[in-house]
Amino acid sequence: MEISVEEVLPESVLRDAVDLMVRLVEAAGAVIIFVGAVWAFARFVVAGARGGGRSRTFTGIRLSLGRFLALGLEFQLAGDVLRTAVAPSFTEIGQLAAIAAIRTALNFFLGREIAQEREEIERERDRERDRDRGQEAAGARPGTPPR
Repeated sequence: MEISVEEVLPESVLRDAVDLMVRLVEAAGAVIIFVGAVWAFARFVVAGARGGGRSRTFTGIRLSLGRFLALGLEFQLAGDVLRTAVAPSFTEIGQLAAIAAIRTALNFFLGREIAQEREEIERERDRERDRDRGQEAAGARPGTPPR
């Protein structure tokens, strides 16, 4: 007596299970993006209320939001991959390829922007540190009153 895989785990049951997983993973991605947007908006409002118009403050907020977006997009892509896990058609594979390409490109450019913003923050910190050291050195010279 031979038992087939179809008898043990019918494709319809597998599809239902994968559909549930897809919904959970996509919901997780949507929640991550939503939480990131709310968090960034709250920080933006607080920074604005404090009069913190410094570019570093807003750059930090953008970087954090970008990280949330990148993570959320990864979850969305995972959901797309799961969707095609059970006997995908050529149409589904083509759609996955297009969606994966778009989301991967978005993630790539988002990651690149995050890296550029991080470098800019580091350069700004270095300039401030150098300026502070210069002022300390100027205040330590004989005949120069300390500030």
